[in-house]
Amino acid sequence: MSRGESVQIIEAEGLVKRYELGGEVLLALDGVSLTVAEGEMLSITGPSGSGKSTLMHILGCLDRPDAGRYLLAGEDVSRMSRDRLAEVRNRRIGFVFQTFNLLPRLSSIENVELPLMYAGRSGTREIARAALERVGLGDRLRHEPSQLSGGQRQRVAVARALVTNPALLLADEPTGNLDSRTGQEILSLFKALNREGHTIVIVTHDPTIAAFCDRQVRLSDGRVSEDITPTPRSATAPPAGAGAAAPPPEA
Repeated sequence: MSRGESVQIIEAEGLVKRYELGGEVLLALDGVSLTVAEGEMLSITGPSGSGKSTLMHILGCLDRPDAGRYLLAGEDVSRMSRDRLAEVRNRRIGFVFQTFNLLPRLSSIENVELPLMYAGRSGTREIARAALERVGLGDRLRHEPSQLSGGQRQRVAVARALVTNPALLLADEPTGNLDSRTGQEILSLFKALNREGHTIVIVTHDPTIAAFCDRQVRLSDGRVSEDITPTPRSATAPPAGAGAAAPPPEA
């Protein structure tokens, strides 16, 4: 299926976001337009102050634009109340953060269950178990975050993001707290999930991570400065400087 025929998961048009700082108005986003088709894997990059964090917050329904229109999986979320945005986040978006954001006193399976419980779903334990098995952690169900390596904690976070079968997987610097070898494992996991059909957007300052994606959107001064699709490469080949192909998940 061509991109033109694909279902659009993200349709953003003319997004504007302003902040007041010390009596001055900062224009964080200045008319950003972006479409992301179902099944794409892309990166959003840019220097500090470029607007990528602000754009991530809007795409993730953590904030609303001051102007412009944003459709997520066909649903206009631009002017929704904060309560409605929270419902959309739980139903349509899976988040993976640099700092994992796991609750320290809960086991892996309990952390993964949380979004299902918030959504009022039944059979949460088995769904969470399947999600952990999917990311290679079927033998770590009862382990708390302190008993896991960094890579394993991020895999728990990925399982938690996937457990509601979201339309969009949004990752913010997902390898930022990992060594290069473990970071490569997590990127390879994202690539495998993308091959299964998941739509993935990775927000990063790291050009090596950006190069792992099939499309790169770069921001500068609150605007899209580049939107490029690199020359295709092997689906399993790591980007230059990222190390060897990923080994099996950590024991």
